[in-house]
Amino acid sequence: MTDQCCDEFLSRPCTWVNGPIIIGAGPSGLAVAAGLRRQGVPFVVLERADCIASLWRRCTYDRLKLHLPKRFCQLPHLPFPDEFPEYPSKSQFVDYLDAYAARFEIRPRFGHSVRSARYDAATGLWRVVSAVGGAEVEYIGRWLVVATGENAEKVVPELEGLGEQFGGDVSHVCDYKSGERYSGKRVLVVGCGNSGMEISLDLCDHGASPAMVVRDSVRKSRQNQILKQNSVQFLPSNPISALKIESWPPQVHVLPREVMGKSTFELAVLLLKWLPERLVDKILMAVAWAALGNVAKLGLKRPSVGPLELKNTHGRTPVLDIGALAKIKSGEIKVVPGIKRFFPGKVELVDGQMLDVDSVILATGYRSNVPQWLQGCDDFFRKEDGLPTTPFPNGWKGSCGLYAVGFTKRGLSGAAADSVRIAGDIGEAWRAETKLAKRRS
Repeated sequence: MTDQCCDEFLSRPCTWVNGPIIIGAGPSGLAVAAGLRRQGVPFVVLERADCIASLWRRCTYDRLKLHLPKRFCQLPHLPFPDEFPEYPSKSQFVDYLDAYAARFEIRPRFGHSVRSARYDAATGLWRVVSAVGGAEVEYIGRWLVVATGENAEKVVPELEGLGEQFGGDVSHVCDYKSGERYSGKRVLVVGCGNSGMEISLDLCDHGASPAMVVRDSVRKSRQNQILKQNSVQFLPSNPISALKIESWPPQVHVLPREVMGKSTFELAVLLLKWLPERLVDKILMAVAWAALGNVAKLGLKRPSVGPLELKNTHGRTPVLDIGALAKIKSGEIKVVPGIKRFFPGKVELVDGQMLDVDSVILATGYRSNVPQWLQGCDDFFRKEDGLPTTPFPNGWKGSCGLYAVGFTKRGLSGAAADSVRIAGDIGEAWRAETKLAKRRS
């Protein structure tokens, strides 16, 4: 060991973990920890916030409910309570996670913001450096489970004039709680996914006048040309990541959440057992057309590929309508094309329209922050988006004892499936190594 490595090793408190180090105490990290607890495998969970599931508690709007039936959203080994509705609310889901952590005696170490995690090939161990208060501590262990997920950092696009000229209120969807404070205001919602749709609906219900941006990929705006020449870089030192405008979903599939009282998602799962994906996509498109009509006339142009294919190839989730479409049809929610630039109190759109705007809400989503702190194993996570290079269902395991959970683009059901695989794989390896150590002693 060199003098530099020795000084680094001795410069901070070190803790040996006789099991995996799990980074993240959201649903994904809790699910892995529960699986390990059932097998008697020791572990440590590191969480940068002061509570479990901080994204769900603090970065979601008040009216949020699970978009899928509860049986597709529950974590392994503990179903939702029978008295919970089919689509649990935000508070009910948080209560469920609290009960889950208590049931499996999961006690994360809060306030641990991971600075770096690197594999030491000389020792065959992972070294995780975490900031706690004003100091640093180090955890050393055989396995590392990355459970920070796809939604670790908010995504903010660069929009010409938004910072320097607009002058109005600008916020990200993670800071939105209710439309109450926007009553009587003209609000531009940038993004047309489930969050953008639902926030626009909530704004209407509180007396605001929302306009929702749905960018058309056919349009060649000056802004897109600028961004092609000057691509926005992801800055590790910036807690707010930037996003190229071209990467926004330009078109969106809108499906009814339920068909004749049955979940559309559940219908798709059932059909996939018997039919190929493309045929199921055609059935879903026909169902959507019959239930919702031609949404292209409303400015919501559908992608050329089906909703399931788009989800599996690009991770784009279809919007499950819970009432926003009716507001669009009535004109209470205005659908507008892409943004060209902002002026004081106004926005110019790519079709030449000028809108008066009081506030802007960026429903532009989140992204992984793994490239900021994971060192080595460059072939497992992509640097451009922080997602595993191997697609689902094989992206949960890397080399050198590295695992990933919550990166499937398939929500809670994908995280639950991966957590079972990870806990089983680590449990088997831990028992084998424990038996070997006992024999040697």
